[in-house]
Amino acid sequence: METSIEVKKPGAAYPWIILALLSMGLLISFVDRTSLSSALADKNFVRDFALTSVDRGWLNSAFFWTYGLMQLPMGWLVDRYGVKWPYTVCFTVWCIATAATGLVTALTALLLMRLLIGAAEAVVIPASYRWIGNNFGENNKGFAVGLFAMGGKFGPAIGALIAAWLIVNYSWKFMFVATGIVGLIWLMPWLFMVRNDFPSKEQLASAKRSASSVTLRNILSSPVVWGGMINNFCYGYFTFYCMTWMPAYLVEQRGLSLQKSGLFTFFSFAGIALMATFGGWAADRIIARGHNAVKVRKAFVVAGFIGGSTVLLGALTDSLQAALFWNVLSLSILGLATANNLALCKLTLIPKQAIGLTTGVQQLATSLAGGISASLSGWLLHVSGNYDLPMMVIFVFLLIGATSTLVLLQPKWAPKVSDDAAASAAAAQPEPSPTSTIHTEGQGIAKSTAH
Repeated sequence: METSIEVKKPGAAYPWIILALLSMGLLISFVDRTSLSSALADKNFVRDFALTSVDRGWLNSAFFWTYGLMQLPMGWLVDRYGVKWPYTVCFTVWCIATAATGLVTALTALLLMRLLIGAAEAVVIPASYRWIGNNFGENNKGFAVGLFAMGGKFGPAIGALIAAWLIVNYSWKFMFVATGIVGLIWLMPWLFMVRNDFPSKEQLASAKRSASSVTLRNILSSPVVWGGMINNFCYGYFTFYCMTWMPAYLVEQRGLSLQKSGLFTFFSFAGIALMATFGGWAADRIIARGHNAVKVRKAFVVAGFIGGSTVLLGALTDSLQAALFWNVLSLSILGLATANNLALCKLTLIPKQAIGLTTGVQQLATSLAGGISASLSGWLLHVSGNYDLPMMVIFVFLLIGATSTLVLLQPKWAPKVSDDAAASAAAAQPEPSPTSTIHTEGQGIAKSTAH
């Protein structure tokens, strides 16, 4: 069942403007989290800290441990206190920590900065999906999520180019300081344009009651949530491998210069960003014609996972041109799964009052994927002497993701919420922003499974 509240206010473009701002915030977060990857491909940086391949793997993974640890607290926070101010504080912290990375001289201090950046950036996904869930209906969710996800794909793409250029022309120290300080400019439009979710004490109290009505136990009892966690892990394992190890792979095994490796990293992530937006848009249009939203999005997710598994063809070829082709194409095709998997697991099958917490739970799997991908790939590289074995592991995980999508992501297994909880959620709905329509079909799915 779907209900909607018409909001007769000017400025129908408003939610898309804020969505663009959220996408830019995601882009900045990925620039800051992946800038270390370019530094780890720089001989001066490796020499300054006397790093081994295992050390590089641990440094790449450090971010993800605190990032994962803080997902649940951040999801809990935004469900109860809204998006604007938690995001503002955390954004400031991670930008300052990024800039401070360029000033450290000891490995311990470098590790500490990575842990701090990970903890602060944990707010991005729960906060963003809560905002999207409150402001877009099912017919626009795929496209909205695809546009938002572009920030996460162009972030590594642009970040690899910028970081490589700054390192080559200046130094790794200047690169960290510059990327951290420039990112703070984003705060000005954010503070000016985004309104507080719960401006009154009554709304804040209602939001707390609503969020408390869906417990962590209810969330963890849902196969849909576990399917989302498996999917996020399998998807994240590949993408985080590309973020953390692709520059080094292109330099060390394929013989490219640091700048050329940055260029091909850009092509790969630009490809997945564009395909993610197209996949979300295409699924939305099919759903708008009356087709089942869950079945449509699942078909796109499976196609993305299967297409992404062609990365193994690039690993096994001796041709540089073929390796680069499959490297770019495999990650690009994975984009078919991006927006649809996120919309399905975090919005379509999830009750609105639990979007933040549910997203936090699922992001634990994403964070675990990042940490394991970075460190395991480093260890596999150490024991095998090349990147073939790390890519074979990616192939296996992508097949697991496709299987999980088919088996676990079913509406009958969505998190359950009572009618009383749904009523509490409606009372906690923040004052409408100048949007066109606020939809609650996610709650309808959850309620229908509870009866």
